[in-house]
Amino acid sequence: MTYRITKEFHFSASHQLKDLPADHQCARLHGHNYIVKVELSSQTLNAHGFVRDYNELTPLKDYIDSQLDHRHLNDVLGDDMVTAERLAKHLYDWCKSRLPETSAVSVSETPKTWAEYRP
Repeated sequence: MTYRITKEFHFSASHQLKDLPADHQCARLHGHNYIVKVELSSQTLNAHGFVRDYNELTPLKDYIDSQLDHRHLNDVLGDDMVTAERLAKHLYDWCKSRLPETSAVSVSETPKTWAEYRP
């Protein structure tokens, strides 16, 4: 049996996919209202009956607010191809190093699209 919890975060940022053909819409500078979902999983619960207390995800909110929100993601991540997939991996790595129960991170750029990183 595996227990899973998720928490959702929101931020707005710009990016540009510079390796795409010039006539591709994503090659132009543009922005999104991103939604990030972080999933934590565990076979057991802690003494309080949690996978992890949701309050322990506050450092992720602080990171998103201070480093990603209203920023140009190409500059922040030092990458010319900041895709939703690469952003999901970046956030997964950030979370996993602090929250070992991290099992997946999903990123949405539009209401109809999602990318997920799940090792």
